[in-house]
Amino acid sequence: MDSSVRDQTLDFRDPYPFFAARRREGGVFHGTVMDYSRTPESLRPADSYAALSYSTVNAALRNDRVFSSKMYDSTIGVFMGPTILAMSGTKHRAHRNLVSAAFKPQSLRVWEPDIVRPICNALIDEFAGTGHADLVRDFTFEFPTRVIARLLGLPAEDLPFFRKAAVAIISYAGNVPRALEASEDLKNYFLGHIEQRRSQPTDDIISDLVTAEVEGEQLTDEAIYSFLRLLLPAGLETTYRSSGNLLYLLLRHPRQFAAVQGNHGLIPQAVEEGLRYETPLTFVQRFTTEDTELGGVPVPAGAVVDLVLGSANRDEDRWERPGEFDIFRKPVPHISFTAGAHTCLGLHLARMETRVAVECLLTRLTNFRLQDEGDPHITGQPFRSPNLLPVTFDVV
Repeated sequence: MDSSVRDQTLDFRDPYPFFAARRREGGVFHGTVMDYSRTPESLRPADSYAALSYSTVNAALRNDRVFSSKMYDSTIGVFMGPTILAMSGTKHRAHRNLVSAAFKPQSLRVWEPDIVRPICNALIDEFAGTGHADLVRDFTFEFPTRVIARLLGLPAEDLPFFRKAAVAIISYAGNVPRALEASEDLKNYFLGHIEQRRSQPTDDIISDLVTAEVEGEQLTDEAIYSFLRLLLPAGLETTYRSSGNLLYLLLRHPRQFAAVQGNHGLIPQAVEEGLRYETPLTFVQRFTTEDTELGGVPVPAGAVVDLVLGSANRDEDRWERPGEFDIFRKPVPHISFTAGAHTCLGLHLARMETRVAVECLLTRLTNFRLQDEGDPHITGQPFRSPNLLPVTFDVV
C-alpha cells in the first residue's frame, strides 16, 4: 500500500478523501469502513472487505447469489424480524411482490397532493412567521415522520412513540436491550392495527399489506409487522437525510440555489445530484456465500463486504469532476438506492417526498440565508446528514 493511502483515515465529517485514496489503490480492500467500536462482539463479522468503485459495488449488488443479504438476519434482523432485506431468490421475489402492492404508482399520485404536500405546508406554517428556523429540527426530520404515519394510517398522537422506537432499533449497536424492547413494543402495537384492518379495512398501507395477495398467497402477521418495523426507520432515515443534504448543498452553492428558486423544474435534477454527491446511506453490507473475486481481489466465503455507495457515487471513472456538486452536470445514474434484486422499494416515494419538500419551501419562502451558528455541516457514517440547518428567510 502506498503512503497516500496509508496516511488517509476515515473522517466521519468528510470520508471522501479516504474513499478516493482506496479507489486509487484498486477499489476493493481487506478491511471495513464500519465503526464497530460500540457493537457487541457477537454482532461483529470475523472477516471484512470493502468495495468502493462503482463497478465493484454495482457488480456485487447484482449478484445476490454470491453476495447475499442473508447476514442481516443475524444483525438488524434480530430486532426487526424476518424482512425482505435479508431474503433472496424465490422467497424474496414473492414477498417483494406482495409488499410492493402498497407502493403502486397510482398511490403516489394520490399521496402527493393529499398527504405529502399538505404536511410540508403545515410544517412551514409553524415557523414561517418567525423569519428563522433550524430546517433539520423544524422540517426535514419532521415531515417524513408525519408522512409515514399518515400512509400507515396511524393516529397523530402516536408519532412520538413510534419515532422513538424506530430510532432505538436502528441504534441497536449502542443499546441492545433497548432495541429489543422497542422491537417488542412495535410488534404489539402493529398487531393491534393489523387486527383492526382485517375486520375493517381502511385506505392505508397496513390495509394494503393485510389484503395483498399474489397467486393466492397472503402475508403472515409476522411478515407484516416485520416489514412495518423496517419501513419506519427506512422511510424516516433516508428521506430526512437526503432532503437535509440537498438543502444544505444548495445553501452552500448560492448560484445553484437561485437557479432552482427561479425554476422549480430544476428540482428533480437537483434531487438526483444531491443523492449522488451526499448519499444519505453511505454503505450496505453483503455476505459471501462462496469463495469469489471482486475487482480482482479474492474474497473468501463467509466474509462480510461493505458496498460503499457513497464512494461509488464519486467514482472518477464514471463522472467528470465527481467531487463537485453540480445540478447542471450531464445526468448519469447513481447507485444511492442500490441495484439488483434489493433495489430500494420506496425509491419513487423518497424522490417525490424530497422534491415536494423543496418545492414547498421555495414556493412559500425566499431570501434564504444559512447562519454559521453551531457550525452546520454534513456528517456521519453510514448515515449522513446535516447536524443542523439554521436559516433566516423572508415570506413570499
